[in-house]
Amino acid sequence: MCLDAEHCHHLDRRRLLRLAGASAMAAGAATAVGAVPAAASPGTNRRGRGPAAELLLLGTHAGPPVVPGRAGISSALRVDGVNYVVDCGRASTTQYVAAGLRMRDLRSVFITHLHADHVADYYQYFLLGGSAPSSDASRDLLAGPVSVYGPGPAGALPPAFGGHGVPTVHPEDPTPGIAGLTEYCHHAFAYSSNVFMRDSGFRDIRTLADVHEIRVPEVGAGPLGPTAPAMRPFTVTEDDRVRVTAVLVPHGPVYPAFAYRFDTDHGSVVFSGDTTYSDNLVRLSRGADVLVHEAINIEGAQALTPAHKDHLLESHVEIQKLGAIAQRAGVAHLVVSHLADFVTYPLDTRQWRRWAQRGYDGKVTVAQDLDRVPLTRRRH
Repeated sequence: MCLDAEHCHHLDRRRLLRLAGASAMAAGAATAVGAVPAAASPGTNRRGRGPAAELLLLGTHAGPPVVPGRAGISSALRVDGVNYVVDCGRASTTQYVAAGLRMRDLRSVFITHLHADHVADYYQYFLLGGSAPSSDASRDLLAGPVSVYGPGPAGALPPAFGGHGVPTVHPEDPTPGIAGLTEYCHHAFAYSSNVFMRDSGFRDIRTLADVHEIRVPEVGAGPLGPTAPAMRPFTVTEDDRVRVTAVLVPHGPVYPAFAYRFDTDHGSVVFSGDTTYSDNLVRLSRGADVLVHEAINIEGAQALTPAHKDHLLESHVEIQKLGAIAQRAGVAHLVVSHLADFVTYPLDTRQWRRWAQRGYDGKVTVAQDLDRVPLTRRRH
């Protein structure tokens, strides 16, 4: 059952688009990347195996420190043979391939915010995943430009934590958005790209990312004002498989920071991004089939100063209080990712699951790298 009339309209529209695409193939039109073969059965993806829609937790670790056993935060949503990546933390590209996903099936990348642990591997999708010669049929390469959606420039820097004076990196442009970040990466890797284009016929990497900075609705947010005032979800993009909506979420001084919702014919999934407690997120998540939410554990942490603890709570949600958020949103399945335990390492997943279950009567998964969650619409 659709969440409301607007969602029903968009889902019916996508079904019609797919039917039209199937008719065109039957008439001999060019086959699109990831198109469904005639023999594909309902409930399987367009390559004929696996579920029609599936969430893959590529990396589940929070924060900049490199740790063994977990890659940086990154997720993928596979819908009818097409892949959408949300955040590109450390080793995202390696995990993408390890999960059995093909570069040629990647359609879009979504970045929640521009902290380094969410974009560390972003440029690698283009630098390593797409810039070889397109004529090299032996390699799995990006099929063409990948749409990228993410924050625009913040517009201003917040005061330094603790009031200390700190230097400013690149004062000429200290708060670039995703378009600026992409352009600066092009510049940084210019020598490698120029040489490869000349001696090996590599594609021009600048043609592989179609970058869109998300325009924030007029709700009185930033710069240096409220980072996530009350707002209704707004549409980011829509294609024949997904409709993506977003809201601003509060993540300390970071602006903009987004949470995303993906609605598909097979179900809906929300990615919280990094956030503390947020009515905007609850509103976005209402009735979703899956909520992928970040969490921290600071219960009993002796090493944290009061200032550091306050800083963490302005940016994140404690695992002990996460279940109540999922219950308010009425989601069917809570997947806990972007994990940070300031008391125990490696964290105790069984304890985390018990904590997340407090006040929540749905299903809880504390994610491990490369976990797979089939996306199915709940029965009402």
